[in-house]
Amino acid sequence: MILGQSSPQNAGMLAKGARSTFDDLFRRAAKRRPDAIALVDPPNRETVTDGEPRRLTYAQADRAISAVAERFRRLGLQTDQIVGFQMANTVDAVVTLLGILRAGLIALPLPLLWRQADCVDALNRVSARALVVSGRIGSVDHCTLAMQVAADVFGIRQVGAFGRNVPDGLVGLDDVYAAATVDGTTITRALNPAAHLALITWDTAPDGLMPVARSHFEVLAAGAAVTLESRIEHNATILAALALPSLAGIALAVVPWLLVGGTLVLHHPFDDMAFLQQCKNEQCNVVVLPGAFALRFGDAGALSRRDGIKAVVAAWRAPERLAASATWGDPVVGLIDVPVFGEIGLLASRRGGNGRPAPNMLGQVSAPRGAPGALHVAELTLTRAGTLGMRGPLVPKFTLPAEIDAIGKPAFAIGADGFADTGYPCTVDQATRAITIAAPPAGIVNIGGYRFGMRALGELANAAEPGSSLVARPDGVGGLSLIGTAADRARVRDALTMRGVNPLVLDAFGGEPDRDLRTGS
Repeated sequence: MILGQSSPQNAGMLAKGARSTFDDLFRRAAKRRPDAIALVDPPNRETVTDGEPRRLTYAQADRAISAVAERFRRLGLQTDQIVGFQMANTVDAVVTLLGILRAGLIALPLPLLWRQADCVDALNRVSARALVVSGRIGSVDHCTLAMQVAADVFGIRQVGAFGRNVPDGLVGLDDVYAAATVDGTTITRALNPAAHLALITWDTAPDGLMPVARSHFEVLAAGAAVTLESRIEHNATILAALALPSLAGIALAVVPWLLVGGTLVLHHPFDDMAFLQQCKNEQCNVVVLPGAFALRFGDAGALSRRDGIKAVVAAWRAPERLAASATWGDPVVGLIDVPVFGEIGLLASRRGGNGRPAPNMLGQVSAPRGAPGALHVAELTLTRAGTLGMRGPLVPKFTLPAEIDAIGKPAFAIGADGFADTGYPCTVDQATRAITIAAPPAGIVNIGGYRFGMRALGELANAAEPGSSLVARPDGVGGLSLIGTAADRARVRDALTMRGVNPLVLDAFGGEPDRDLRTGS
């Protein structure tokens, strides 16, 4: 199934039990346009990770995806085992994701700023069997990090890496691009393959990390909502500046690319000049980037129809900031706001002629909004706690096994009525039923696109040195930063470094994380 601007009825097929998986969509696009360009690396790839920029046709990408899938099978991985990957926003990451799924495995993307502590916690909790990394991201040696992580995760038996000089003990993967044939085999499922678990991403509760699992169908429904609301046309060229390790990164970039069978141009967040040069050089029709960047570029007139751009998709990882955002002043290029509610769900709405964000209403949400035969994607409600609840095709419904959602660990839950509580406090206009997100979830802060549980952070700091603490304070326009207090901040920083915590936490006690990764969530 290929979706386009004029095919909401085809999207309806998705909501009525379609059997398409990620691999099905890719294979159809590859069969239709084998010689068309499918994937394009950032032109500044060598400043981000090893290797010259890649540019793959659908046929070349198909062979590489098959080679990755075959490599996993030859390494002994069994159907439905979980493979973690932590990679720069390059062609390698997309090929790895699709290779994992083609092999009948479950993909577990890990955020780019996670270090040993978070990676070990996540991989152990879901009993992952393999890990794939970019050998280097910025100045960080991820091969060394991966080996340290694997040493602490009992289930990890194989570690693969892209890049030069992959050390002994790791499986080098750059050779997948030299594969000569495509594996035509598919994984047979007893039931609808689209209903099978495809992806586990990580959300945050006040007490720590929480795995959220989704089927192919649920991820594709989220991406279809964005595709239809954005009116992305067949064969469009999409420039994406969101990294993969989240529902937003995959649903706003990878899924629309697969649905329209176009070209996906990747940008590793965030280099202003490189991004704008990619827009021009690749003649991009759609750009996907964080909301604040979208409005900044829009105000500067840098995203215009004369350069071929027809839609700007703006991801709001802090949806409480959307209502107060600046007015979109370009009446020709459409701005599609996508407030992202952690890993639970997202909504897509096109701004109208006044340039202000379109309201979301209680009740059913469809895409494209107001169109006949539109795709039902979600339903919104106000919970008893005064927070936003969501249910529908794009909301996850998987209950993970007890060994994953263990007692004492934060766990994703669906209510008896099918609604998931996003945790976001909201108000409702009684006359119009319009929803306004008032604040982030209690006990959660968003720093540089990463969500942290304040209780868990406080316990982490106090464990490093009794009496130490972490607080979130305003930083810049609508942003937050972490500030650490301790009798000896350098000693706390050293202790946290030894534990392998997120660099944004280390930054709270002095020093700077790799600035290339600040917006890489």
